[in-house]
Amino acid sequence: MKKQLISDPHFPIVEIFESLQGEGANTGMPSIFVRFGKCNLACPWCDTNYNEFEQWSLSQILAKVRSFSAKNIIITGGEPTIQAGISLLLDQLKAEGYFLAIETNGLKEIPSQIDYIATSPKAMYAEKYERRCIPFAHEVRIVADENVQTFCELIESKIKAEHYYLSPCEINGEMNLLDTITQLGQLNQRPNKPKWQLSIQTHKLIGIE
Repeated sequence: MKKQLISDPHFPIVEIFESLQGEGANTGMPSIFVRFGKCNLACPWCDTNYNEFEQWSLSQILAKVRSFSAKNIIITGGEPTIQAGISLLLDQLKAEGYFLAIETNGLKEIPSQIDYIATSPKAMYAEKYERRCIPFAHEVRIVADENVQTFCELIESKIKAEHYYLSPCEINGEMNLLDTITQLGQLNQRPNKPKWQLSIQTHKLIGIE
């Protein structure tokens, strides 16, 4: 059901496209990706040019989303939770029957319209997570950009999740897979602790967005 727009705010958009979810528990799910610009962190290995964006109106975003067939939308970035007025967009998408997932660093509150939360806490900002972060996510994905085992244990205590994933860090096209699975094995040797799984960005391996 399409609602008449009361206002038509603008948002910083890097890109909007349709593809398959390439990582995590929903790998392979047809999805529409709405990628916002701007971020409240600055990870040196980030694979998104979140400072390169255009201002899209709400009506432009909705028109683009409606041009695709998927009914699952992934709100990503950059960092979507820092976007002013995002609830207006999410309300409209919910009214049109879309399933809304978010990919977030987990430092700010998640909008109530979101159906599925995937969070990727960053070890280099551990002190921020010690102070405050979201309490729950459907899945946690941590990039093994260093020895992150202590950070993983911190996040286990802070964010309760259905799935915990460790992902390799990719720099200049190379992934530190050996180091990642070594840390994964060490995490999973701990008795009575959450089990961690490997998550790889399969969309990059097969050459899709």
